[in-house]
Amino acid sequence: MYSLKEAWLKMNGSLPTEDWDGKIYCTETDAAMTFRTNKTQGFMAAYTFTLVTEGWLTIVYNGQELTLETDDLYIYSPGLQVTVLGVSENYRGICLLADEHLTIESPVGHDLVHMAYRPIVQLHEPKQKLPHADALHLAEKMREIVRYILSDHIYKAKILQMLYAVFLLDLQDVQDNALPLRQVPLRVEELFIGFIRLLPLHFARHHDIAFYADALHISPVYLSRIVRQVTGRTVVDYINQMLVTEASFLLATTPLTIGQVADRLHFADTPSFSKFFHRLKGTTPRAYRHNIL
Repeated sequence: MYSLKEAWLKMNGSLPTEDWDGKIYCTETDAAMTFRTNKTQGFMAAYTFTLVTEGWLTIVYNGQELTLETDDLYIYSPGLQVTVLGVSENYRGICLLADEHLTIESPVGHDLVHMAYRPIVQLHEPKQKLPHADALHLAEKMREIVRYILSDHIYKAKILQMLYAVFLLDLQDVQDNALPLRQVPLRVEELFIGFIRLLPLHFARHHDIAFYADALHISPVYLSRIVRQVTGRTVVDYINQMLVTEASFLLATTPLTIGQVADRLHFADTPSFSKFFHRLKGTTPRAYRHNIL
């Protein structure tokens, strides 16, 4: 997938500032900026937090159509495909983006993964309606990050990481107050989020349920039951989605042969990869590459 810096260049053609390290960025957005995100086709190794401050935005998230309105918070997690379908002319939002590796390695990394997927666990979709006062509070935290990004503070990078951590902790507090009473047991929630945290690290090499179940110290049957209980989808659905997203990215953005893509994703051979890709995308790898380029 694209790094945050690569994705920004793909969408905008140049970096936001000459000294940007590609780790954290926050900006006010409008309709035109939002549509540019389609250029990355969801191939972005970054977490993004979009808070709608005015108007509405309609997206397709992992095959599901969602409409976001004022005071809605939407969280994008790496590896899930998102397409912007429509935006109102008066749409305004604030978008905070953070590199995946920076986030996972941060002291609040585990909490972030929990926060990113908690709306899905509780509400079965990656958005939540915030009380207006909480939305205003988070917007101010995001705008403080914008101010430091635009500053020439000598310790800017460290301050931005601290402000990001503060934002995540404030978000967790908001979620605790805004989400309904827990709909699934805490143990089930934690195991599901544990699986989601493992998936982007290991999906290319491990396509089997047993690997993830062993890492979580549970049986494959129990893991399958948990994932279906939380989302209505299967473990294999999640693994396959990551595989086809990465395969699509490699076919669209690299000169790797189809056989080399198959090898990188640890398929037994090129025919089995091609059959898999056709089943999920409805087209062959060769035809996909031809149509996308």
